[in-house]
Amino acid sequence: MGYCILVVHGFNKLCTLVGKWGTTALTVSMLLLLLLFSWKTVQQNEIWLSRESLFRSGIQTLPHNAKVHYNYANFLKDQGRNPEAIYHYQTALKLYPRHASALNNLGTLTRDPMEAELYYRQALQINTQHNRALFNLGNLLKSQGKETEAEQMLRDSIQFGPQFADAYSSLASLFAEQKRFEEANKIYLGGIENCPDSSDLHNNYGVFLVDTGDGDRAAMHYQQAIRLKPTHYVAMVNLGRLLRSSNQNKEAEAWASQITRKVEILTPLGALYYNTGRYEEALQVYREAAALQPNNSEIWLALAQVLATAGRTKEAEKMTHEMISKNLACIECYRLLSAIHNKRGSHNEALDALEKAIRVNHKDPRIKAELFFSKGNQLREMNLLDLAFEGDYVSARVYYSKALQLSPGSKLLKDNVAKLDRLEKQLQGEKGEDFHLKT
Repeated sequence: MGYCILVVHGFNKLCTLVGKWGTTALTVSMLLLLLLFSWKTVQQNEIWLSRESLFRSGIQTLPHNAKVHYNYANFLKDQGRNPEAIYHYQTALKLYPRHASALNNLGTLTRDPMEAELYYRQALQINTQHNRALFNLGNLLKSQGKETEAEQMLRDSIQFGPQFADAYSSLASLFAEQKRFEEANKIYLGGIENCPDSSDLHNNYGVFLVDTGDGDRAAMHYQQAIRLKPTHYVAMVNLGRLLRSSNQNKEAEAWASQITRKVEILTPLGALYYNTGRYEEALQVYREAAALQPNNSEIWLALAQVLATAGRTKEAEKMTHEMISKNLACIECYRLLSAIHNKRGSHNEALDALEKAIRVNHKDPRIKAELFFSKGNQLREMNLLDLAFEGDYVSARVYYSKALQLSPGSKLLKDNVAKLDRLEKQLQGEKGEDFHLKT
């Protein structure tokens, strides 16, 4: 304000010293100057419209400043624009090779574990107390099975960054995997003491408590995580699952119903309704989830399953056929279709659906075993329910045998083969000594 007053006062003084034409020239000059500054102000305001434009302006103004490139790289990393972030981290390091944080962040963006380890170790050579580099290197070593060194790195990360909650979770997780539960519990408690506002730490401790059989305390920490961060959907889902596993379905539903409508929340809520026999509510929730993610086949499959269970088999069949038309290799679709046909008494069509699933030739031997087992069961049931298939035990035995080859330890499969043996003997006794199995 004072600057503006001085300019106006000086302008008036000059006008009194010059003639009429001089005053006109001064006025025009002043107007041009005002226009120039106004244009510059508009340009500068555009720079402040977003964080990115502000960072870009900094790079244009100070292209040889490492800190400017580092800050812009952090922004790009947060936006998921990793190739650009890598370029600006590398530029920052060219300008200032001893930038430990740039080395650490570069390590988090590389896909090569060896290269990432190199960056983390270089960062630690520059700054031995860089708690983020210690944390990242510790996690990397943990994933490589180098647990002793990983433990030391994570301990150092906590020592030099006691308010860094993720380090407590990682170290406690390592101890839990090693069955060192008392030490893991101690680390979690220490983390919560130093980072009481970390919702993730409370949630992770809740998971640990569930795994160690302390569901009551787990519920308390899930609730604390939600209090600290009302949008902590993971903690909400975990709490809902815990309540559901404790047969507290009303409480589980109450928690799930409070959650913003997101697919990762809607699907467990739909499962809760389905498992408690509330099919209409389950259908409503699954339809809402399907509207949010129309290409998610698992949601549509769950929706079709609820329809079938609710007795709306025509709708379920139509929906399942639509899914198969989009993905001919959808084994679960064929299995659901088989169940729908069985429910309607169409056993031949049910068998045909299972045969199509088997022809998909899934690579997982366990899934193959389940399919052969299902077909064996289907043939057995058809022998009992439909006289047209009486005596066709050889086909059933073939599929049970294939299933046993893929899953030799299955007690259920062995029990079914024993039942098949009894049925064959019973049928042989009814038909006399001339009965022989087909080969």
